[in-house]
Amino acid sequence: MSLLQTLTETPWNSHADEASAVAAHAGTPSVAPQRVALWFFLGIVAVLFALFSVAYVVRMDLQDWRPMPESPALWVNTGMLFLSSLALQWTRMNLHRNAARVRAGLLLGALTTIAFVVGQLLVWRAMSADGYIVYGNPANSFFYVLTGLHALHILGGLWVWIRTGVKVRLGASPDEVRLSIELCSTYWHFLLLVWLVVFALLSYT
Repeated sequence: MSLLQTLTETPWNSHADEASAVAAHAGTPSVAPQRVALWFFLGIVAVLFALFSVAYVVRMDLQDWRPMPESPALWVNTGMLFLSSLALQWTRMNLHRNAARVRAGLLLGALTTIAFVVGQLLVWRAMSADGYIVYGNPANSFFYVLTGLHALHILGGLWVWIRTGVKVRLGASPDEVRLSIELCSTYWHFLLLVWLVVFALLSYT
């Protein structure tokens, strides 16, 4: 199985809301298995980025390290991801209140996330045009690997988020997609935290 397949087949996507409805009908208090799977997945992702971060810090002390210039566009992209996380949290908070707000939050979260990914692509393109190619220097390689790996995780979550939004547009009630929205918002908050750490690391020279 490829990395992209692993990321897109997210653990909270499969029959998440059906399992939640069954548990609620049975009246048995329990933790949804999708929640456990998500936290397990987040733990693996955290370890992965931690290992890359340690390797980055160790590698930058060697003489052939040439730091890449900081792109102002990365600040804009960070703002987009922050807005995306806020939008998903706002959607989650309105699950009991207003279906129109849920639809608006789903749309806003998707648009700001797409804006983040497009912004990252533009940064990579600008860096390459300026001569900072992947194999030009170890610092370049780490930049593309860290930002690219993070973007892949964003795309994996975005696929689930868009599918949830489509279900709502086709008539699904907020209760029917509650678990997916809750888990997606948790995933986005985690990826925002990871990005802030990565961004700080890349900005450190």
